[in-house]
Amino acid sequence: MKQNNFLITIIGPTAIGKTALSIALAQHFGCEIISCDSRQFYKEMKIGTAVPNEEELNAAPHYFIQHKSILESYNVGDFEREALLKLDELFEKKNIQIMVGGSGLYVDAILKGFDDFPDINPAIRKEIKAEYESKGLDYLQQKLQESDPIYFEKLSSENPQTLQNPQRLMRFVEVSLGSGKPYSSFLNQKKNKRNFTPIVIGLEADRVIMYDRINQRVDLMIQDGLLEEAKKLYPNKQLNALQTVGYRELFDYFDGKTTLDFAVEEIKKNTRRFAKRQLTWFKRTENVNWFDYLTDRKEIISTIESSIK
Repeated sequence: MKQNNFLITIIGPTAIGKTALSIALAQHFGCEIISCDSRQFYKEMKIGTAVPNEEELNAAPHYFIQHKSILESYNVGDFEREALLKLDELFEKKNIQIMVGGSGLYVDAILKGFDDFPDINPAIRKEIKAEYESKGLDYLQQKLQESDPIYFEKLSSENPQTLQNPQRLMRFVEVSLGSGKPYSSFLNQKKNKRNFTPIVIGLEADRVIMYDRINQRVDLMIQDGLLEEAKKLYPNKQLNALQTVGYRELFDYFDGKTTLDFAVEEIKKNTRRFAKRQLTWFKRTENVNWFDYLTDRKEIISTIESSIK
C-alpha cells in the first residue's frame, strides 16, 4: 500500500510562498491539503498567523486550519493522530495528497512519528512547573543536566535554543524524573510505519530576500488589523497558544513596556529569527528537493511526477 500513496510535503521558512505553491499543486494533481502550521489551528488567530485568505481556502479543500480554539488543549500528539486518520480517508479518494506548513515538529510527527514514552504521574509535572515558576529556567536546565547529561550536552552543541524553551525542558525533566531513566533513552527506539511515501519539496530564498518578504508581510498584517486582533486576545495572553511571535510583542505594548513602533520592529526581528530557526530545522530533514521560491512550478511538478513514477 505504501508504494501507491504519496504525500507531497511542502516545507520552508515563513513568508516564502508555501501556501501559493500548495494550492497550485492541489489543483494540478486534483487533491486536498493538510495544514501543519501549529498556530493556524486556532480560529482566534487569523491575521497574525497568515491564515490563507478566503479565495485561497476556496481554491482547494484545506484541513486543520482554524479548527480549534485557543482555550482548547491541543498538542502535536493530538495532531499526529487526527491528521493520520484524515490522510487515510483522503487516500481512499486519491493516492496523492499534500501537506504544507512551517512547523518542523508537526511535519516530523506525520512523516516519521514520535518515540514511545511512558505515562508519567501528572503530579510530577505539576511539581516541576511550580519549581520552574519560583526558580526560573536555570532550575530546568540544571535538572536536565543532572538527569540526562548526555542529552543536555547534545542540545547545548546542536540545538541550544531548545534549552531556552521551558515547555520542552519541563517535558524532558518530567520523563527523566518520572521514569527514573534519561529522557534520551526513549529516543529512536522504533520506526513508525506510514502508508505513504513522502515527496518533500523545500522552498528557500537568499536571506536578504527572505527577510525583506518577512518585513513586508508584517507591515501588511498591521494594515489588515493585527493590532485589533491582538487586543481581543490580550485578556488570554498567558495561554500557550499565544506565546507566539506577532502577539507577544503587542502584548508588551499594551502593558506599556514599549512603543507601538518598537513592538512592530520587534515582530519583524523575531519573525526573521524564527525563519532562520525554521531553515536550520528543515535543512536537517532527509531527502528534500530544494527549490528557489521563484522556480517555475512546472519544474517542481516535473520533479514530483518523476518521483511518483
